[in-house]
Amino acid sequence: MQDFVKNKARKEIFDLKPYIPGKPIEEVKRELGIDNIIKMASNENPLGPSPRALEAITKNLPQIHLYPDANCFELKKRLAEFYSIAADSVLIGNGSDELLKLLAEAFINRDDQVIFAQPTFSEYEFVSLIMGAECIKIPLKNYTLDLEGIFQAITPKTKIIFICNPNNPSGTMVTSIQISTFMEQVPDDIIIVFDEAYSEYVESSDFPDSLDYVRQGRNVIVSRTFSKIYGLAALRAGYALTTAAIAQAIERVREPFNVNTLAQVGALAALDDHEYVLKSKQLNREGKQYLYAELSRLGLNYVPSEANFILVDCGRSCRTVFNDLLQQGIIVRTCDHFGYPDFIRVTIGKPDDNQRFIKSLENVLGK
Repeated sequence: MQDFVKNKARKEIFDLKPYIPGKPIEEVKRELGIDNIIKMASNENPLGPSPRALEAITKNLPQIHLYPDANCFELKKRLAEFYSIAADSVLIGNGSDELLKLLAEAFINRDDQVIFAQPTFSEYEFVSLIMGAECIKIPLKNYTLDLEGIFQAITPKTKIIFICNPNNPSGTMVTSIQISTFMEQVPDDIIIVFDEAYSEYVESSDFPDSLDYVRQGRNVIVSRTFSKIYGLAALRAGYALTTAAIAQAIERVREPFNVNTLAQVGALAALDDHEYVLKSKQLNREGKQYLYAELSRLGLNYVPSEANFILVDCGRSCRTVFNDLLQQGIIVRTCDHFGYPDFIRVTIGKPDDNQRFIKSLENVLGK
């Protein structure tokens, strides 16, 4: 039976590397038999969901026997107003992951080339390999995207370039000037995807306005999400802003009813919960400064971040540190699969969580 599957299935699927998610709290409870667990692995908002989103979701619970709006009309309309673009330039997906996959299905042919950083968000490689593309990986330079290296890698076969900004897992960003120089050089027939899942957390004034390239009519897609700062990760609601032509092409491969009703109304309400967003930013800013100071006190190197997570060099096997922290009820992310065998990635949490993490990390490293 295995030979049958090997012979009949698309050969590309056997080259895929499965996505490695952060370990769920319930799984740790089952495995270790402990209850007091904090998850600092998946870059979720420690404040929980937007209160306005919760209210809207609760109000719409009696309607879940009905199919959702297949076109996400109200959410598209509100996002179009929010970003001052046309509604037919807005795409809504079952998380940003689905939109990346739909992009690949719509545009990538076998043996096309796609370019992205190494390491970066693993879904770029996943969706590209499924379609038979050749993946060109450009190593980070000082933990930051090497835009010059990406540009030099362009060939006549290049179809898409993925730019994760801020980058995951490093938390670094490329600036407005760097992006401007890059975009002046890149051929117009290449699709540039700006994945800005963590953009709301950015504090630097040099963060690029990538949406301006969409308004100029460039072949650009700006991908964002309600999973991070808006605290709606479980609902799976992502969106992309692009040209009407690109949006129409992607809509052709989208499944009907791909975004459920609760995700639509929750996202719509969360988008206007400005007080919640400001509170989330402030919490992240304060938590980041606390962790920077404590990591420095412990003599640990880290990568300054523009996101809601920090890449930390533990000076020893990240698997050992991960397992030792797990025994103390703290879930972080190992980074060996990113090519950093001594690094962990930790999500910035509430003050009590941050303090508990530091205390536990100090105990673990002092063994």
